[in-house]
Amino acid sequence: MISVAIDGPAGAGKSTIAKKVSAELGFIYVDTGAVYRAVALACIESGTEIGNTEAVEALLPSLDISIVFLNGEQHILLGDKDVSDAIRSENVSMATSRVSAIPAVRQFLLDLQRDFAKHDNVIMDGRDIGTVVLPNAQVKIFLTASPEIRAKRRVLQLKEKGIEEDYEKVLYDIIHRDYNDTHRETAPLKAAENAVIVDTSEMTFDEAAQKIMEIIKEHTV
Repeated sequence: MISVAIDGPAGAGKSTIAKKVSAELGFIYVDTGAVYRAVALACIESGTEIGNTEAVEALLPSLDISIVFLNGEQHILLGDKDVSDAIRSENVSMATSRVSAIPAVRQFLLDLQRDFAKHDNVIMDGRDIGTVVLPNAQVKIFLTASPEIRAKRRVLQLKEKGIEEDYEKVLYDIIHRDYNDTHRETAPLKAAENAVIVDTSEMTFDEAAQKIMEIIKEHTV
């Protein structure tokens, strides 16, 4: 099985690029950030205080999070409820950064993520795929872009969904999340030692996807 790990900060385009590349190559795409978002959503819906580590840890055994593929598209289930859209809200995004810093949460979700790579060729994106989740992945890529570019892309993405969001607020949230992700004690965001760094600030979506496909082919042929 071939495993491709794509890491990078929020808004770097990991998910959209990984989806396109996986479809082109016939790989299974696994958006690992989505399962962390599901935990954050569960905390919010249950009234569990995100800052209370013990309370979050106590909630974990009751959670039933699964990933299913319908017509080739990944869906996240929380119990029997499809939360694929609900986990994409801005308040869930910010809560996810804090929840993912809790060691017990990362351990809780680790096996779920690794199971996919045992049975299929996968492209998996997240924050610590190449460093923690799939340290033996054949291909490791660190995808990034400037905070300003990532904020602009996020605003456009939300607008396409009919959601109006202030650019300055989105930029602030991205910078704040970058700090949280890179400074957490457990599995901080960083490029794996043997990862290929790809800065997409000056690339179009298609150019970035093509670059990723070239890297994968170079390392697996």
